[in-house]
Amino acid sequence: MLNHKIIYSIIGTLLYIEAAMMSWCMCMAFYFGEDDSLAFVISVATTILGGVCMKYMGRNSENSLGRREAYLLVTLTWLIFSLFGSLPFLVSGYITSFTDAYFETISGFTTTGCSILDDVECFPHALLFWRTMTQWIGGLGIVFFTIAIIPSLVGGNVKVFSAEATGPIRAKMHPRLSTTAKWIWSIYLVLTVACGVCYYLAGMGLFDSLNYAMTTTATGGFSTHNASTGYFHNPYIDYTAIAFMFLSGTSFTLLYMTLFKGRFRRFFRNSEFRFYVLVVVVATLSITILLVHDNGYAVADAFRVSLFQVTSFITTTGILNDDPAKWHHITWVILSICMFLGACSGSTSGGFKCIRSVMVLTILRNEVRRILHPRAVLPVKVNDNTIPYSSQVTLLAFLAAYMLLCLFTYFCMIVMGVDSTNSITIAISCASNVGPTLGLEIGPTMSWGILPDTVKWLLSGLMLMGRLEIFTVVVLFTPSFWRDH
Repeated sequence: MLNHKIIYSIIGTLLYIEAAMMSWCMCMAFYFGEDDSLAFVISVATTILGGVCMKYMGRNSENSLGRREAYLLVTLTWLIFSLFGSLPFLVSGYITSFTDAYFETISGFTTTGCSILDDVECFPHALLFWRTMTQWIGGLGIVFFTIAIIPSLVGGNVKVFSAEATGPIRAKMHPRLSTTAKWIWSIYLVLTVACGVCYYLAGMGLFDSLNYAMTTTATGGFSTHNASTGYFHNPYIDYTAIAFMFLSGTSFTLLYMTLFKGRFRRFFRNSEFRFYVLVVVVATLSITILLVHDNGYAVADAFRVSLFQVTSFITTTGILNDDPAKWHHITWVILSICMFLGACSGSTSGGFKCIRSVMVLTILRNEVRRILHPRAVLPVKVNDNTIPYSSQVTLLAFLAAYMLLCLFTYFCMIVMGVDSTNSITIAISCASNVGPTLGLEIGPTMSWGILPDTVKWLLSGLMLMGRLEIFTVVVLFTPSFWRDH
């Protein structure tokens, strides 16, 4: 039987944390003296009340989680966080539709970055910062954040981590998960601060540099300007964004081993990292040539905007310094591949992940060799680690589920009147938590507000499944999950 009380108790504590996050924005609203102050007061009070109710329902709970409770807890946490997180938008009146407010919030927490807003520049500072904060907390995971600051809260936290973490291989930096969480969050914080300082030195204002640093390192993409980083027309800002998007798309475990353990050789020998670099280089050079040949760009500008867009799409950040909708359609195919692949596992990026691509290519190579040598024993090795057969089956099942979800969403959107190009790129964008789409009806720089409400709810679910890597959510819909045994 499911231990509901421990789930209520943990979610109650998490709502207190969300209320504390909102309180920072409330203080900012009072500081700037804008009209969203009351909205944050009401939102904080409502969230605290929700936490009190949850804690009361979970009173006298045993601090122990099984695998089923862990999967249910993680999914409910993301849904409930998004529910209460939408309150500031609704109460302030800046977003009047509950569907739109929830869509915007879950897009933030899942670091997808797609938006229904046509004009973000009319929003007050505190609401803009709240959008940014949802992405920064969601970058490494809501529950993972809790493990770092309150490790005693989540009994059986290894199971919770498994339900929320991304990638098929989860390397440990320390025997204790709470210590690992602290190290990873420390690296995340250092990257964010360094990014903010670099943005500020490159010419951004303090508020903009803080917001863009948080969304860049979270690979989220929410912006304080309608034109994203293209608003600044500053090559230094562009290259700063490229550098920190790329680093944030790299495995944080690998960064830890390099920065704190001095294992630089391991950094460049890592199969996933080398594949990640190869995709970025090939895609950038291809798009650069197309922009120079077909769009008349100067070589330096073509290289900068193509590297920016490729890094943004493959790390699933989604910020823009140009409008890819005006480029040759072949570039759309290249960027769509980048959207699908994603960056490294153990990073803040979404997508299929480069480690899975390396594993798939290794399996394909072995199958070709097996045709010539039927009796050969050909293990699948990644970074000198043999991948067990069960993990290979899980990999192929994940790929199949990923493709089926995208095709199902594509079909549903076609039925609801969305054009074909937008339908497929929106499906990939949400499943990979990228944000921008490629098309003419809804282009990379346009809002998603014109989509029907039914489509927005469908995409909200797809964003959550993409962030939690599908099976964490799908398992809840199986009859065996709810059986007592």
